[in-house]
Amino acid sequence: MRNVFRLVGLALVAAAATSCGDVVREGSSPVYLVIDTLAASRGGSSSAVASSNLLSDVITNAISPPPCTTSAPCPTVFDDTGTVTLRAPLKDIGGATPLVPTSNNEVTITRYTVEYVRTDGRNAPGVDVPYPIDGAVTGTIQAGGTLSVGFEIVRHNAKQEAPLAELRTSPNIIVTNAKVTFYGRDRVGNSVTVSGQIQINFGNFGDI
Repeated sequence: MRNVFRLVGLALVAAAATSCGDVVREGSSPVYLVIDTLAASRGGSSSAVASSNLLSDVITNAISPPPCTTSAPCPTVFDDTGTVTLRAPLKDIGGATPLVPTSNNEVTITRYTVEYVRTDGRNAPGVDVPYPIDGAVTGTIQAGGTLSVGFEIVRHNAKQEAPLAELRTSPNIIVTNAKVTFYGRDRVGNSVTVSGQIQINFGNFGDI
């Protein structure tokens, strides 16, 4: 019986050690993620420029290609895209002799999320704000370098669902702060993440 209790005790210790190891592994990377720039571009416009404040048009009257014309435009829904520039500096920069990152410190980004938050505190997804996004994006931050990637920040279907669809025939504007979070791992498997915010105003704006 004593041997049985001893084996059970060892199993519990091993399980606890494994659990603690997972917890310690999170955030244990020698690098951390930094967002240098976060911007977004309005969909459906050839003259749109990436900006830190996005005017997201819920419906666009396209005048091309045929059969769409200036006199008979086609109401069209476009997604909006974002761009981000990331880097992964070392947590410990060293003393008199600065440390130099190696290939083990390279970080591969694999996914991102977007959460929309209204400034008035009404934040029910599908009622007050669009549903959150969980998307895939892949790129590697080389040791000591930067990574610029594009991603979808407002999806087509969001503009076809509540509450954005109602804005097509309404003068109202929904003002949100979009929290964008990027997730990745360094070369030895440690998780790294970083979040940034960008303002997005949803409405039926004039076509450009």
